[in-house]
Amino acid sequence: MTLPDPHLNVPDDALPARKASISREDLLAAALALIGPHRSVSTLSLREVAREAGIAPNSFYRQFRDMDELTVALIDLAGRSLRTIIGEARQRAASSDRSVIRLSVETFFEQLRADDRLLHVLLREGSAGSDAFKQAVERELNYFEEELCVDLIRLAHADNGAVLHEPHLVAKAITRLVFAMGGTALDQPPERDPEMIEQTSQMLRMIITGARTIAGNPPTR
Repeated sequence: MTLPDPHLNVPDDALPARKASISREDLLAAALALIGPHRSVSTLSLREVAREAGIAPNSFYRQFRDMDELTVALIDLAGRSLRTIIGEARQRAASSDRSVIRLSVETFFEQLRADDRLLHVLLREGSAGSDAFKQAVERELNYFEEELCVDLIRLAHADNGAVLHEPHLVAKAITRLVFAMGGTALDQPPERDPEMIEQTSQMLRMIITGARTIAGNPPTR
Protein backbone atom coordinates (compact mmCIF):
# COMPACT_ATOMS: atom_id res chain seq x y z
CA MET A 1 0.00 0.00 0.00
CA THR A 2 1.36 3.42 -0.96
CA LEU A 3 0.97 6.12 1.65
CA PRO A 4 -0.01 9.60 0.46
CA ASP A 5 2.55 12.37 0.54
CA PRO A 6 1.81 14.24 3.81
CA HIS A 7 2.88 17.51 2.15
CA LEU A 8 0.24 17.34 -0.57
CA ASN A 9 -2.72 19.68 -0.19
CA VAL A 10 -1.38 21.05 3.08
CA PRO A 11 -1.11 24.83 3.51
CA ASP A 12 2.46 26.08 3.45
CA ASP A 13 2.22 27.52 6.97
CA ALA A 14 1.01 24.14 8.31
CA LEU A 15 4.16 22.22 7.37
CA PRO A 16 6.33 21.41 10.41
CA ALA A 17 9.95 22.26 11.16
CA ARG A 18 10.31 25.13 8.73
CA LYS A 19 13.65 26.93 8.87
CA ALA A 20 13.62 30.48 10.15
CA SER A 21 16.18 31.63 7.57
CA ILE A 22 17.74 30.28 4.39
CA SER A 23 20.86 31.10 2.40
CA ARG A 24 21.55 30.98 -1.31
CA GLU A 25 23.86 28.05 -0.69
CA ASP A 26 21.06 26.15 1.09
CA LEU A 27 18.75 26.58 -1.88
CA LEU A 28 21.44 25.58 -4.37
CA ALA A 29 22.15 22.46 -2.32
CA ALA A 30 18.44 21.65 -2.21
CA ALA A 31 18.16 21.92 -5.99
CA LEU A 32 21.22 19.72 -6.48
CA ALA A 33 19.73 17.09 -4.18
CA LEU A 34 16.69 16.83 -6.46
CA ILE A 35 18.43 16.45 -9.82
CA GLY A 36 20.19 13.45 -11.29
CA PRO A 37 21.34 11.84 -14.54
CA HIS A 38 17.80 11.85 -15.91
CA ARG A 39 16.44 15.05 -14.40
CA SER A 40 17.66 18.57 -15.06
CA VAL A 41 17.26 21.71 -12.97
CA SER A 42 14.86 23.15 -15.54
CA THR A 43 12.29 20.47 -14.61
CA LEU A 44 12.21 21.48 -10.94
CA SER A 45 9.50 23.66 -9.48
CA LEU A 46 10.04 26.38 -6.93
CA ARG A 47 7.79 24.53 -4.49
CA GLU A 48 9.89 21.36 -4.78
CA VAL A 49 13.10 23.22 -4.02
CA ALA A 50 11.53 25.09 -1.11
CA ARG A 51 10.20 21.87 0.39
CA GLU A 52 13.61 20.17 0.02
CA ALA A 53 15.24 23.17 1.72
CA GLY A 54 12.66 23.12 4.53
CA ILE A 55 11.22 26.58 3.92
CA ALA A 56 7.95 28.11 2.83
CA PRO A 57 7.87 28.90 -0.92
CA ASN A 58 7.62 32.63 -0.21
CA SER A 59 10.99 32.49 1.60
CA PHE A 60 12.61 31.43 -1.66
CA TYR A 61 12.25 34.98 -2.98
CA ARG A 62 14.55 36.36 -0.31
CA GLN A 63 17.48 34.83 -2.21
CA PHE A 64 16.37 34.41 -5.85
CA ARG A 65 13.87 36.18 -8.08
CA ASP A 66 12.74 32.90 -9.61
CA MET A 67 13.93 29.41 -10.59
CA ASP A 68 15.67 30.80 -13.67
CA GLU A 69 17.97 32.91 -11.50
CA LEU A 70 18.69 29.90 -9.26
CA THR A 71 19.53 27.74 -12.28
CA VAL A 72 21.95 30.31 -13.72
CA ALA A 73 23.60 30.53 -10.28
CA LEU A 74 23.98 26.75 -10.28
CA ILE A 75 25.51 26.82 -13.76
CA ASP A 76 28.01 29.48 -12.66
CA LEU A 77 28.88 27.47 -9.54
CA ALA A 78 29.29 24.28 -11.58
CA GLY A 79 31.58 26.00 -14.07
CA ARG A 80 33.83 27.50 -11.40
CA SER A 81 34.03 24.21 -9.52
CA LEU A 82 34.92 22.17 -12.59
CA ARG A 83 37.56 24.64 -13.79
CA THR A 84 39.22 24.52 -10.37
CA ILE A 85 39.18 20.72 -10.20
CA ILE A 86 40.49 20.16 -13.73
CA GLY A 87 43.08 22.92 -13.34
CA GLU A 88 44.41 21.26 -10.20
CA ALA A 89 44.56 17.91 -12.03
CA ARG A 90 46.61 19.45 -14.85
CA GLN A 91 49.02 20.96 -12.33
CA ARG A 92 49.44 17.60 -10.57
CA ALA A 93 50.11 15.85 -13.86
CA ALA A 94 52.61 18.50 -14.93
CA SER A 95 54.70 17.80 -11.84
CA SER A 96 54.55 14.00 -12.23
CA ASP A 97 55.18 11.34 -14.84
CA ARG A 98 51.47 10.89 -15.55
CA SER A 99 49.90 12.05 -18.80
CA VAL A 100 48.18 15.41 -18.42
CA ILE A 101 45.52 14.30 -20.88
CA ARG A 102 44.77 11.03 -19.13
CA LEU A 103 44.67 12.47 -15.62
CA SER A 104 42.43 15.37 -16.71
CA VAL A 105 39.97 13.00 -18.37
CA GLU A 106 39.95 10.67 -15.37
CA THR A 107 39.29 13.64 -13.08
CA PHE A 108 36.42 14.79 -15.31
CA PHE A 109 34.77 11.37 -15.15
CA GLU A 110 35.29 11.15 -11.39
CA GLN A 111 33.50 14.46 -11.05
CA LEU A 112 30.77 13.18 -13.35
CA ARG A 113 30.04 10.38 -10.89
CA ALA A 114 30.46 12.53 -7.77
CA ASP A 115 27.56 13.05 -5.40
CA ASP A 116 27.56 16.84 -5.74
CA ARG A 117 26.00 16.56 -9.26
CA LEU A 118 27.33 19.95 -10.30
CA LEU A 119 28.67 18.62 -13.57
CA HIS A 120 25.22 17.27 -14.41
CA VAL A 121 23.98 20.86 -14.43
CA LEU A 122 26.44 21.90 -17.14
CA LEU A 123 25.83 18.81 -19.25
CA ARG A 124 22.03 18.85 -19.06
CA GLU A 125 21.22 22.55 -19.14
CA GLY A 126 23.47 23.13 -22.13
CA SER A 127 21.39 20.79 -24.26
CA ALA A 128 17.92 20.67 -22.74
CA GLY A 129 17.52 23.95 -20.87
CA SER A 130 16.09 27.29 -21.92
CA ASP A 131 17.96 29.77 -24.11
CA ALA A 132 19.04 31.66 -20.98
CA PHE A 133 20.45 28.47 -19.47
CA LYS A 134 22.22 27.51 -22.70
CA GLN A 135 23.80 30.96 -22.83
CA ALA A 136 24.97 30.58 -19.22
CA VAL A 137 26.50 27.17 -20.03
CA GLU A 138 28.14 28.60 -23.14
CA ARG A 139 29.65 31.37 -21.04
CA GLU A 140 31.12 28.82 -18.62
CA LEU A 141 32.50 26.73 -21.49
CA ASN A 142 34.15 29.85 -22.91
CA TYR A 143 35.80 30.54 -19.55
CA PHE A 144 36.97 26.94 -19.46
CA GLU A 145 38.40 27.21 -22.98
CA GLU A 146 40.26 30.42 -22.17
CA GLU A 147 41.95 28.87 -19.16
CA LEU A 148 42.68 25.64 -21.04
CA CYS A 149 44.23 27.60 -23.90
CA VAL A 150 46.70 29.22 -21.52
CA ASP A 151 47.60 25.82 -20.07
CA LEU A 152 47.99 24.22 -23.50
CA ILE A 153 50.40 26.94 -24.63
CA ARG A 154 52.37 26.64 -21.38
CA LEU A 155 52.57 22.84 -21.52
CA ALA A 156 53.55 22.81 -25.19
CA HIS A 157 56.27 25.40 -24.62
CA ALA A 158 57.60 23.35 -21.68
CA ASP A 159 58.02 20.44 -24.10
CA ASN A 160 61.16 21.69 -25.89
CA GLY A 161 59.55 24.97 -26.90
CA ALA A 162 56.80 23.37 -28.98
CA VAL A 163 53.87 25.43 -30.27
CA LEU A 164 50.30 24.61 -31.23
CA HIS A 165 48.47 25.68 -34.36
CA GLU A 166 45.49 27.87 -33.35
CA PRO A 167 45.61 27.01 -29.63
CA HIS A 168 42.22 28.67 -29.02
CA LEU A 169 40.63 26.26 -31.49
CA VAL A 170 42.47 23.36 -29.88
CA ALA A 171 41.07 24.36 -26.49
CA LYS A 172 37.58 24.66 -27.96
CA ALA A 173 37.81 21.26 -29.69
CA ILE A 174 39.00 19.60 -26.49
CA THR A 175 36.34 21.21 -24.32
CA ARG A 176 33.46 20.41 -26.67
CA LEU A 177 34.62 16.83 -27.15
CA VAL A 178 35.01 16.14 -23.43
CA PHE A 179 31.59 17.60 -22.63
CA ALA A 180 29.97 15.62 -25.45
CA MET A 181 31.53 12.43 -24.13
CA GLY A 182 30.41 13.35 -20.63
CA GLY A 183 26.84 13.79 -21.83
CA THR A 184 27.00 10.35 -23.42
CA ALA A 185 28.48 8.84 -20.25
CA LEU A 186 25.55 10.11 -18.16
CA ASP A 187 23.30 7.73 -20.09
CA GLN A 188 25.72 4.82 -19.66
CA PRO A 189 26.43 2.66 -16.60
CA PRO A 190 29.59 3.59 -14.64
CA GLU A 191 31.10 0.28 -15.74
CA ARG A 192 31.58 1.81 -19.19
CA ASP A 193 33.70 4.67 -17.81
CA PRO A 194 37.15 3.02 -18.30
CA GLU A 195 36.35 2.42 -21.98
CA MET A 196 35.08 5.97 -22.46
CA ILE A 197 38.06 7.43 -20.60
CA GLU A 198 40.42 5.56 -22.92
CA GLN A 199 38.51 6.62 -26.05
CA THR A 200 38.34 10.25 -24.92
CA SER A 201 42.05 10.32 -24.04
CA GLN A 202 42.99 8.93 -27.44
CA MET A 203 40.82 11.46 -29.27
CA LEU A 204 42.36 14.32 -27.30
CA ARG A 205 45.85 13.10 -28.17
CA MET A 206 44.81 13.09 -31.83
CA ILE A 207 43.64 16.71 -31.57
CA ILE A 208 46.83 17.90 -29.87
CA THR A 209 49.09 15.85 -32.15
CA GLY A 210 47.33 17.30 -35.18
CA ALA A 211 47.72 20.86 -33.90
CA ARG A 212 51.40 20.31 -33.18
CA THR A 213 52.02 18.67 -36.55
CA ILE A 214 50.35 21.51 -38.46
CA ALA A 215 52.55 23.94 -36.52
CA GLY A 216 55.63 21.97 -37.60
CA ASN A 217 56.42 20.27 -34.27
CA PRO A 218 57.03 16.59 -33.63
CA PRO A 219 53.88 14.77 -32.32
CA THR A 220 53.25 14.63 -28.59
CA ARG A 221 53.24 11.44 -26.61
